[in-house]
Amino acid sequence: MTAAQGRTSDGAGGTDSADGRTVPPAFRQAVDALRGARLRPEIEVDPTRPPQRLAPHAYALEAAVVENDEDLADGRLVLLHDPAGHDAWQGTFRLVTLVRAELEPEMAADPLLPEVCWSWLTGALEARGLSYGEASGTVTRAGSYYFGGLSQRRPATQIEIRASWTPREGRGGVPDSAAHLSAWCDLLCQVAGLPPAPSTDAGVVSLPQRRDPR
Repeated sequence: MTAAQGRTSDGAGGTDSADGRTVPPAFRQAVDALRGARLRPEIEVDPTRPPQRLAPHAYALEAAVVENDEDLADGRLVLLHDPAGHDAWQGTFRLVTLVRAELEPEMAADPLLPEVCWSWLTGALEARGLSYGEASGTVTRAGSYYFGGLSQRRPATQIEIRASWTPREGRGGVPDSAAHLSAWCDLLCQVAGLPPAPSTDAGVVSLPQRRDPR
């Protein structure tokens, strides 16, 4: 992946229209803002092929939080656009995400972990003053146990956040997609266990740093 300090590369992503129609100016502006966003140096971002048939226009990014050559968390963010509007979205844009990370055992055992992880998503958006609506999603906790030739590995627990929300549209019907991307990256870093960036709220609690990656 390419380090994302405003250098998100072009490639498999691009402004993709499911039926080849002309890309609307509002969508093009939103995608350009995503490409130009300045993110934390620990985050590596690349465009990727967006899903088909979810909306007339789509753009997708995949990202990973990397520290000392170790991937601490990864995810995917998709920007959807339907110029005609969508009843379920209550708007013409929709953001869809998947975030994954491995947890430390003490965090994995917390019965409130799913609620906490969901609050990290909404809190990341609100910390940047973003208005949004129709948020929905799931938080899944899964455990892996190793046997036989893999028995030397310690048990591992993964958290997976799947969510979508409608960003408020600003002037010209264009949402602040760069700010939403930054908030999403805040979530990635929080799940990865990194301390908050200087510009974020000091009261944010993140996952503990990982020990002895294996």
